[in-house]
Amino acid sequence: MSTFHKLCLAALLMAAGTPCPLRATDASDASPAMKTETESANRESVRAAFQAWAEGTGVPFALLADDAQWTIVGRSLASRTYPDKAAFMHEVIHPFNARMAKPLCPTVRQLYADGDTVIVFFDAQGTALDGKPYVNTYTWIMEMRAGRALRVWAFFDAIEFNELWTRVKPANPPP
Repeated sequence: MSTFHKLCLAALLMAAGTPCPLRATDASDASPAMKTETESANRESVRAAFQAWAEGTGVPFALLADDAQWTIVGRSLASRTYPDKAAFMHEVIHPFNARMAKPLCPTVRQLYADGDTVIVFFDAQGTALDGKPYVNTYTWIMEMRAGRALRVWAFFDAIEFNELWTRVKPANPPP
């Protein structure tokens, strides 16, 4: 089983609320000390971005490289691979935020790092323009290089997302 497949399995187990002792192995030549430094740095970058998001002083999307690919897995209305940060922000994040009266606030449940891969399992809640709460649980698998996310796979409750996406019209839709 490849490292990516092991990490996807770990993400699915985390999303199901299953404690996940699985740790993927890496066939790279990196020394254990180098991997530990990389894991620590990547984990800290993601932790800090989520803390800033929770405090309302930042967003996790600042971690994205300009050419980062973002894949929304599953059958939500936004599910597909976005070729770069600009496309993802324009087609998903800006329209999503334009539907919110109170922005999403994350609560991280678990954060894992293995080499250049970070998995974050979190809940997020906010209030839509119609006054109804939006609550969802997410798992993001991020492939990192030098503190930037190059590829992201996002898992979440598509039914909850689709319900918001179709029920609430964006206040200021992007051009």
